[in-house]
Amino acid sequence: MTPLRYGMIGCGMMGQEHIRNIKLLENAAVTAIVEPDAGMRAAARNLVPDVAFEDSIETLLRRHDVDCLVIASPNYQHADQLRRIASICTKPILCEKPLITDPADEGLIDDLSANYAAPIWVAMEYRYMPPIAALLEQVEHATGGIKMLTIREHRFPFLSKVGNWNRFNAKSGGTLVEKCCHFFDLMRLILKSEPIRVVASAGQAANHLDEIYDEQRSDVWDHGYVMVDFQSGARAMLELCMFAEGSQYQEEISAVGLNGKIECLVPGPRRFWPAHLGEAPQPKLIVSPRHPVGARVVHISVDPVLLEAGDHNGATFYQHKRFQQVVLGKYAPEVTMHDGLSAVLMGMAAQESAKTGRVVTLANHDVNAAAHQQRMALEG
Repeated sequence: MTPLRYGMIGCGMMGQEHIRNIKLLENAAVTAIVEPDAGMRAAARNLVPDVAFEDSIETLLRRHDVDCLVIASPNYQHADQLRRIASICTKPILCEKPLITDPADEGLIDDLSANYAAPIWVAMEYRYMPPIAALLEQVEHATGGIKMLTIREHRFPFLSKVGNWNRFNAKSGGTLVEKCCHFFDLMRLILKSEPIRVVASAGQAANHLDEIYDEQRSDVWDHGYVMVDFQSGARAMLELCMFAEGSQYQEEISAVGLNGKIECLVPGPRRFWPAHLGEAPQPKLIVSPRHPVGARVVHISVDPVLLEAGDHNGATFYQHKRFQQVVLGKYAPEVTMHDGLSAVLMGMAAQESAKTGRVVTLANHDVNAAAHQQRMALEG
């Protein structure tokens, strides 16, 4: 079988994770890369010695040995790169989150949804972490219908990126977009409902306070709370702390209904686990019926090869296995542009609420509509 040939746009930290996981797929190869930074090019060549480097997206798209594209560039470049790709070709795309960072680009996503002839998959790796996938399978039975959903991430600060782009709201979209669109996506996925109201409190307490680049001080937030009301009547909350490096578990998700509670505990990337603490913890689920008969603990194993290939508990590999089938025409994308846009709009609403101290309402919208008319409006 002829290998599926990938063109990479960006091969920084996340781009290299994509490359390592594509290499684990059957009948797949990375053939060409666009990456302006010399250090990142060298790191990518170590992973794929015979890869070709192109100077621009345009020359990459003119190659005859590229079947699909992976966009793993800095956040603020995604919208323009999608626009440039759509003006030249219609190759299948896996685009890293967040889909956009500027509300003005929402119209672009509407247009691509309606007119781009090839599938576009938005990379939401957290969906495919084995412990979270197990939670998704069991949550309805365990809860009898979710009334409250809580997602907590306690972790280390933002890592250094090329050009320090992730130190600034203007380029990252802001912490509640850049980091937390994953969690807003999970809220919609777990609750099977759409958000209608967001209120948040967030800020910068500990990280990057004294960092100045090109005479500009870093302004990204490092902690916050976000509460979201959903059309179904369920309520969800996000708790984020990015100065909690010593946490045993990086993500903790709990869903509670009238029948009981289910918890999902996810350790952070193994390469950041302090060696002096012994073995890193294993992911697990805890299922607790409302009327006590004893909680059930389920330990979730993750292939060590996949743990070495990335920082998402094997999720990037499972995501790529599904994307590969989409490129081959066997399935539609599981994470649509609408999903990616909705997660970003929730993050933007949370940023707005935290800045203004006001509740932000999200207009009702048809989750199956090709054109997304979701708009934010301040509630007095």
